Amino acid sequence: MTIDPKDLDHHHRGTLTEHLGVRFVEATLERVVAEVDITDQLRTVGGRLHGGTLMALADIVGATATFLNLPPGTTTTTLESKTNFFTAGREGVVRAETTPLHRGRKTMVWQTRLTDESGRLLAMTVQTQMVLEA
Repeated sequence: MTIDPKDLDHHHRGTLTEHLGVRFVEATLERVVAEVDITDQLRTVGGRLHGGTLMALADIVGATATFLNLPPGTTTTTLESKTNFFTAGREGVVRAETTPLHRGRKTMVWQTRLTDESGRLLAMTVQTQMVLEA
């Protein structure tokens, strides 16, 4: 099942997702991909992409992937998130691609690869989403 990324962009209007400039580019039940442009507002004083931007981007795609996989009458919240940083992003576009490690009735675990335009791995996040009764 393929989901229209524009529907996801619309769903996130008025949230941190829109504020960061995140745009969804692909979405299925097995994979969600989003991108963000590295802008001055997302940099550290030293000129590198802020790690918090990467963590927020990973959380957004992991939570969105969970949302797409939720059973009726449930919602989700992030229970745990761990990010390893490998190198700094400086220019261009960051791409976040998340895939499931586990999709259970009470939790879902997603792994998100954050890369630059050349495909260089900037960071890797593993997050656990709790499935909650609405």
